[in-house]
Amino acid sequence: MRRSRLSVALAAFALALSGLVAGPAEAANLLTNPGFEAGSLSGWTCANATTVSTPVHGGGYALAATPVGADYAQCAQTVSVQPNTTYTVSAWVRGNPVYLGITGGASTWSGNSGAYNQLSLTFTTGSQTSAQLYLHGWYGAGTYYADDVVLDGPGGSTPGTPGAPATPQVGTVSSNSIALSWGAAAGTVTGYRVYEGSTVVATVTGTSATISGLKACETHSYAVAAYNSAGESPKTSTTSATTTGCVDTGLPKHSLIGYLHASFANGSGYVRMADVPAAWDIIDLAFGEPTSVTSGDIRFNRCPVAECPNVESDADFIAAIKAKQAQGKKVLISIGGQNGQVQLTTTAARDKFVSSVSAIIDKYGLNGLDIDFEGHSLSLNAGDTDFRNPTTPVIVNLISAVKTLKAKYGSGFVLTMAPETFFVQVGYQFYGGSGAGDARTGAYLPVIHALRDSLTVLHVQDYNSGPVMGLDNQYHNMGGAEFHIAMTDMLKAGFSVANTGQFFPGLRPDQIAVGLPAAVSAGNGYTSPSDVQTAVNCLVKGSGCSSYTLRGGTSPALRGLMTWSINWDKYYNWEFQNSHEPFLNSLP
Repeated sequence: MRRSRLSVALAAFALALSGLVAGPAEAANLLTNPGFEAGSLSGWTCANATTVSTPVHGGGYALAATPVGADYAQCAQTVSVQPNTTYTVSAWVRGNPVYLGITGGASTWSGNSGAYNQLSLTFTTGSQTSAQLYLHGWYGAGTYYADDVVLDGPGGSTPGTPGAPATPQVGTVSSNSIALSWGAAAGTVTGYRVYEGSTVVATVTGTSATISGLKACETHSYAVAAYNSAGESPKTSTTSATTTGCVDTGLPKHSLIGYLHASFANGSGYVRMADVPAAWDIIDLAFGEPTSVTSGDIRFNRCPVAECPNVESDADFIAAIKAKQAQGKKVLISIGGQNGQVQLTTTAARDKFVSSVSAIIDKYGLNGLDIDFEGHSLSLNAGDTDFRNPTTPVIVNLISAVKTLKAKYGSGFVLTMAPETFFVQVGYQFYGGSGAGDARTGAYLPVIHALRDSLTVLHVQDYNSGPVMGLDNQYHNMGGAEFHIAMTDMLKAGFSVANTGQFFPGLRPDQIAVGLPAAVSAGNGYTSPSDVQTAVNCLVKGSGCSSYTLRGGTSPALRGLMTWSINWDKYYNWEFQNSHEPFLNSLP
């Protein structure tokens, strides 16, 4: 969080936006053998082409094709499509030049021969029921490579294939399994494939399946397709379910979360803990800050009398915290903010972080920790391209430190995070360790992923942000309902991580809240209460989404709303609280 809540890394954001082009949202890839992982050209019709194990973009194989004479080494695949429907196409290519297109439709090309880069385009069908995607090089230009090709959208119907099954229904759910059943498909059916994203997780001959080997308290989304010797039906709509075993945090289903200026006034005035209204379910104390950037030694200094004449004593402050907790509220120490740059570059700094944060939690009897690392606290070293297995010390040590704190305080430990969009959703386009400009882009993703089983709420700051590309491959601007819809949908649905070939899985809806400025003085991107509630109604109920289609489906368990800050809300006569607490309470 920022004390002033004004512009955040916009120059760096603009730099990042000058780079790569994002790929399409993960959905129904209609292509057969799209990443050439069969080790062959199965599904493709090619001239002067083969598969190779190097260079690849993702997986173990890629396409290598060499124009010979008057031939430019085209590889093509025809798929069934639906009339009057928009589709997204992309491919990772390497060569000079390489063309990607739809026969009789849109095309694009690039001339990057040194490294893989992504081409993408969209096309809209007319009355057609099939489309041919092609890749090719150019006469005499040498070998080109292609990998991880996507033609994204609803499938059509190839003659002889079954019809689509009915949307799967969720049956018995345990801590490690989810049972599904669905209505039979029309036509001749050999069997059914259950998909999670583009991955087949079960193949059965009947109309039910149990997906096992899952972890407790995880959300999974499944679709089903029927198949026979002629091909595969369109996939059903997705159905989501969460395995059991979630820890009861004691929070309301829909919560109001706010930051309390506990160490400074920031022009909005100091609010005593005892005077914080009961509407606030999580109160984040801003801020714990380090003695130096790399020390790991976090101190929480309460607002001095000179700045906050009405500040209460430590004894009264602690007593008020206990009173809030007796009402079921959670009070956390928030580490970082605008001035609190924290870089745990060594294991010694990691250990000091654990001991000093523990001392703050113990002194004030707090419920947990909020990670609000901003600025240059988190960045990725060059070559650190796998968010699932990070190697950058400041990332690895932070993950280790938080896991230690979680283990020390147990299942009741409340963990929240408040990253900026630059560190999360911008990772869809740019990932710092892969050399995509600013090394900080997407740098929160490995932290969120490693701690997802311990994470109580992620409330990304939907403000102080530049334009961000959503899963619809359109840029969205802060300040309106659509920005919050698109940014939150990314957290629920998950997204491909830039040019890494990896997919960041979505979070459970109860782990997601929308981060907002309380008022115009609190940060850039203030959104009116009516627009905020339009966004929440879309996310929770699927209503009022305008032209945006939710890729992650509705989220009835969406945790709620976070704001910077309680102090600014009081300064503006509690507009945020008075507008949104009754609204959240009215949600199903």
